[in-house]
Amino acid sequence: MIIQTGMRTDIPAFYSEWFINRIKEGYVLVRNPYNPVQVTRYSLSPDVVDLISFCTKNPSPMLGKMEYLDPYGQYWFVTITPYGKDIEPNVPDKQMVMESFKILSDRVGADSIGWRYDPILVDSIHTVDWHIQKFEEMAKTLSGYTGTCVISFIDIYKKVGKIFPEARAVSDQDKLVIGKAFIETASRYGMTIKPCAEGTSLAAYGADCSGCMTVKTYETALHCNLTVPKKGKNQRNGECACLLGTDIGAYDTCGHLCRYCYANTDPDLVRQNMLKHDPKSPFLLGDLNPEDVIHEADQKSWIDRQMRLDIF
Repeated sequence: MIIQTGMRTDIPAFYSEWFINRIKEGYVLVRNPYNPVQVTRYSLSPDVVDLISFCTKNPSPMLGKMEYLDPYGQYWFVTITPYGKDIEPNVPDKQMVMESFKILSDRVGADSIGWRYDPILVDSIHTVDWHIQKFEEMAKTLSGYTGTCVISFIDIYKKVGKIFPEARAVSDQDKLVIGKAFIETASRYGMTIKPCAEGTSLAAYGADCSGCMTVKTYETALHCNLTVPKKGKNQRNGECACLLGTDIGAYDTCGHLCRYCYANTDPDLVRQNMLKHDPKSPFLLGDLNPEDVIHEADQKSWIDRQMRLDIF
């Protein structure tokens, strides 16, 4: 099975000590965000966890702990955008993040790491031409360290509208111009553009619109086939085939405080929650309560161990 760590928060950037403690103890407890008394216990044994998927804006705190991840397959999405502190207040210097990306790629392999340039927002400062220029600079730096770049355009969710009221949806015309330019640039630097939940409009220009966290993505990282149960497939509005379930994070705990973030509702709440974090707790946030009902997850390896002979 696949363990996701990054749909709700950034574990490598802020909770790497906690995560390694969970690896050492062999399990993690995850509270249902919509029914908090429901708790799922996931084993982290390599016997059942085939791959751990990370999404982060700063992998650096995990780099000194990578030996604990060696028993697992891994896939890392590292988000690197050119925005400043006005948009991404607590994201480290992007040159530093790109250097960490290179170190991580050398450690896990280019098949196990992807660059995310998202979300793309357009305004009087962050113009279409600005994005095209910045993307070129970053793609040149990251060339050879990944074959994948995921892009998406800002979605004005209710949470986003509250924290970032001046944000506006990107027009279809601007999406097309940016998408086509990114595809051309990425190709020159050995990368494929994968739009995230953006439909198939860029497929005609060379984008891979099948999804970014797909079974194929993980099979490529693992260099083997997976047999994924149907219940494990969590497609988002029919727009992609991404495998999105089994996230062990918690909402309102990401200290980057990016203004476009859908996983945080209020910066003050995030700060309060981060103070409640205990690296020794089985939960990322808080601890076990008397009323909690713990459910043991049904887990097994998805690796297809049948030998196959390819006939050419």
